[in-house]
Amino acid sequence: MDSTQQRDVVMDGLVFAESPRWHDGRLWVSDWGAGRVWSLAPDGTRAVEAEVASFPLCIDFLPDGRLLLVSSTDRAVLRREPGGALSRHADLSGEATTPWNEIVVDGHGRAYVNNIGFDFPAGEFAPGIIALVRPDGSVTRVADGLAFPNGMAVTPDGSTLLVAESYAEQVTAYTVDADGRLADRRVWAATPGDHPDGICLDRDGALWYADVGHAHCVRVREGGEVLATVPFDRGAFSCVLDDGPDPRLYVVGQVFGDEQPDGPTGIAARFPAPRGRAASPAAG
Repeated sequence: MDSTQQRDVVMDGLVFAESPRWHDGRLWVSDWGAGRVWSLAPDGTRAVEAEVASFPLCIDFLPDGRLLLVSSTDRAVLRREPGGALSRHADLSGEATTPWNEIVVDGHGRAYVNNIGFDFPAGEFAPGIIALVRPDGSVTRVADGLAFPNGMAVTPDGSTLLVAESYAEQVTAYTVDADGRLADRRVWAATPGDHPDGICLDRDGALWYADVGHAHCVRVREGGEVLATVPFDRGAFSCVLDDGPDPRLYVVGQVFGDEQPDGPTGIAARFPAPRGRAASPAAG
């Protein structure tokens, strides 16, 4: 089924909008192009939560609420302390020098960070990896051979990690072992013709993925059945659901391609989500 609800733009003027998260009743968005992390309060008030000159600059949250930021430029995971200061949470430089792309944190405070494996877009393709960052900051490579790893999510029970493989046109699943390592790699959903980017889960066990080239977000269940499609008016880079009783889907993106208009085109827009609620945090 197709969903054609009118979008509600909640943030604009973003240079390169990515990595949306719903946390503490607010939408959080990373503006890669400006090196800023924004939060949006229910009354529409914006606040700059962190500034890091990095592209990419992905975010997620530890179970205690502290913000983690992947600074690809620094090849590091940074942690924002309660007072707002940033400290180094983990050093990623020993695993790869190519761009670090996305982060997801599980209920144990373990962070999974992926690296695309080559210098996009000019570099020659090479497979990407996933690294595990433990709460003590130690880093271990736990997956490789990924065709442009992108968005990631952990199931609410903490048993499965999902990663969008954009170049493979699929969402891939791994079983999470007791120590956080990944095993039993398998295709969770094929997305033929689409290149899934950012993803999020809902409480019904379905997954939303954003697709830049086709300018839409798609809801699929395990096995690949398409349940809903939400069109966007520009490249859709990522998406997240809020945690309300009547959840909304937030999509971030910008005009993307050879012809670039003057000025920023990045926005965050809100849509009623056709069925499905935000997933509960991963179990601890």
